[in-house]
Amino acid sequence: MFPWREVMSVGFGGLGLAPRDFWSMTLLELSFALSGLQGPHLISTPLAKDEFNALMMRYPDRAE
Repeated sequence: MFPWREVMSVGFGGLGLAPRDFWSMTLLELSFALSGLQGPHLISTPLAKDEFNALMMRYPDRAE
């Protein structure tokens, strides 16, 4: 589950974004904005296929 509460807290509180500006941003734009607060370590390379598959196995989208 995406941590919306934490991201919104940083977007509104840390970055001082207005709601319309926050919700009009893409996740990539938000990532770059957040990197200005925390440094470039928030921007990561994409997961490798085996890493992605391991996450899908551990956290499936459907209940079993």
